[in-house]
Amino acid sequence: MEQTPKNFRKIIHIDMDAFYASIEQRDHPEYRGKPIVVGGSPEGRGGVVATASYEARKYGIRSAMPSKRAKQLCASVIFVRPRFEVYKDVSRKLREIFHRYTDLIEPLSLDEAFLDVTHDKQGIGSAIDIAKLIKQAIKDELQLTASAGVSINKFVAKIASDMDKPDGLTFIGPSRIEKFMEDLPVEKFFGVGRVTAEKMRNMGLHKGADLKLLSEADLTKRFGKPGKFFYKIVRGIDDREVRPDRETKSVGAEDTFPYDLEDVSEMMEELEKIATILEGRLQRHGFKGRTITLKIKYHDFRLVTRSQSFPQGVNDKPTILATVHQLLIATDLEEKKIRLLGISLSNFGELGERVRREDESDQLKLF
Repeated sequence: MEQTPKNFRKIIHIDMDAFYASIEQRDHPEYRGKPIVVGGSPEGRGGVVATASYEARKYGIRSAMPSKRAKQLCASVIFVRPRFEVYKDVSRKLREIFHRYTDLIEPLSLDEAFLDVTHDKQGIGSAIDIAKLIKQAIKDELQLTASAGVSINKFVAKIASDMDKPDGLTFIGPSRIEKFMEDLPVEKFFGVGRVTAEKMRNMGLHKGADLKLLSEADLTKRFGKPGKFFYKIVRGIDDREVRPDRETKSVGAEDTFPYDLEDVSEMMEELEKIATILEGRLQRHGFKGRTITLKIKYHDFRLVTRSQSFPQGVNDKPTILATVHQLLIATDLEEKKIRLLGISLSNFGELGERVRREDESDQLKLF
């Protein structure tokens, strides 16, 4: 480790458990103990799952799964219409709880945030004790549960919060970090999607310990700029600060497909799923952007983007979908196989509220 004990940060990552679904089960007793999903459509006729309750997850149902697939996995699953205003109100109450202990709060979404409690407001001193107090306040005041990860940097705290869900608290202290990172599967590293993970495994790189054997130059040569991040993080080094004033510059969603798309109608079907997710994110946060961008990655990994700007901000699915359709057909699709499609909205200007968010959370992987 390159840090000394006196300058260790105390970072907490709070992640609500099945946030939307838990709120619905809290507010509707008839849903408790039953497999429910928020989003999608009854009878699995279209749309995608926004959140699945833990009862639904036992059947393999996951966020962003097509509702048709969710219905196939669990015939008795209950589809619930999302109530974003309610979720936003709960999120505001969460922030009020966080602010009792620190003003260094960096929300990643409505249901998760980083907190820097190195110098907490109440002089408690222990990040573990603060995490316990926050979790208890969430239970007592909101009748919901959260999982917490506690460590000396953002990356490890975020990984830790997912280790004992639901209602968990995991502390990974300085002496444990390097061993923890060595044992971490490569697909758990930020920046490692399915394609990169497969590439790594083909190179014999399965865990952090394997990455640690490579020099920074080797990692950068093989993986580009993320290689520098991999080199540091596998050694437990993450100097990123909790940034309460970070402003979202773009919001996007994308999907990498298990096979190459060759049919335009199939491409549009996938783009509709992506646009549905994107519309929900934009409208939850009150964003309207002037620039819509279509991202295409071909089977040979060639990446192209096409954009269209508007005089006024937009955030509705029909406009987004019509725009990316035109952008798609304007590209050279002859004998081209597509492996990834993505849509993003940017150029918010004064049209979007300022939110605090970590860079890497701005894109949503659909599967």
